Amino acid sequence: MDIQQAISDLNYFAVLGAGLSAFFIGGIWYSLLFGKLWMKLHGFTDEQLRRTAGRVFGGSFVLALIISFVLALFIGSESTATFGLIAGFMTGAFFVTAAMGITYLFERRPFVLFLIDGGYHIVTFSVMGWILGLWS
Repeated sequence: MDIQQAISDLNYFAVLGAGLSAFFIGGIWYSLLFGKLWMKLHGFTDEQLRRTAGRVFGGSFVLALIISFVLALFIGSESTATFGLIAGFMTGAFFVTAAMGITYLFERRPFVLFLIDGGYHIVTFSVMGWILGLWS
């Protein structure tokens, strides 16, 4: 299958839904579950986060849509929910989080911060993959 065919076979509602799921998961992850610790480890204040919230959320939404689009191409239009979940998990754990881990090691960031951020990506990519596979 060529790239044009793969793009035309995508379910764009699934791509949008998977992209939006990153916000839902991030809202829970970085507020209810790990928000205070994440802010402390970064040295952020509420005021600092409020000042740049529009740019951060807008940019994050665009990037989540790009991720969702490319993950949908990677998973394929003939996928299943199970395959999407596994492919999303593998992508989140072994591409994104592993690469991020290298950066965190060189930047001497705290291991707990790596677990928080890496865990978010593993969960998010897994859910995105599941959505994309379910709706393919």
